[in-house]
Amino acid sequence: MSTIHDAEFGGIVVRRIARAKQVRIRIGTDGRYVATAPPYTPLYFIKRMVASSRDELRALSGHSSGPTNYYDGQQVGKSHQLAIVPTGMVAVPKISVQRQRIIVMLPNNHSLEDVGVQQQIRDTVTKVLRKEAKAYLPRRLATMASQYGFIYDRVRFSHSGGRWGSCSSTGTISLNIALMKLPHELIDYVLAHELSHTRHMNHSASFWAVVGSVDPLYKLHRQQLKRETPTV
Repeated sequence: MSTIHDAEFGGIVVRRIARAKQVRIRIGTDGRYVATAPPYTPLYFIKRMVASSRDELRALSGHSSGPTNYYDGQQVGKSHQLAIVPTGMVAVPKISVQRQRIIVMLPNNHSLEDVGVQQQIRDTVTKVLRKEAKAYLPRRLATMASQYGFIYDRVRFSHSGGRWGSCSSTGTISLNIALMKLPHELIDYVLAHELSHTRHMNHSASFWAVVGSVDPLYKLHRQQLKRETPTV
């Protein structure tokens, strides 16, 4: 995997996939542009495609359900807050995590809306959400499984793809770290959903009956979740 650095669109991640037949560009769940291409596609060809497709890529960004810009005072996860500090003391943006604060030292010649600044913040937010997710989600999942008699194999974490979670046929439950952005009742709904897949690997009436036995308000929570996006 490599990255193309574009002045307008920031870092464009290049993924070469054996089954790919042509170059396609989309916006990933972390807000970056992602180019998928056949294995031996040269970078100059992808750069040329980016240069000739700027209008389409701008439209893609405008219609994407990807992440919105970060802003001063924003709540991040369950226990962190973003603090933007304009300063002339640094030449490039500096980001640090100090207790429950993500502090962005922003030079006077940079804007918070700059693609590079936003991506730098997003990279730090991803680390924070992953830490929160690992501290909270496995314990909550184990508590719910014990309470309702579910058995699963293990838990893994991601922030890729367009899903909040998934459950494999072998009992591995994958959880998106972006869950930590949600209210607790929606987190519990997603966990109930994936635990229910350990009994029914489908979305049949029997599956939803199991979900309902754990979360009686699952229909409401399901609708509320549709207004959220699993992005960082």
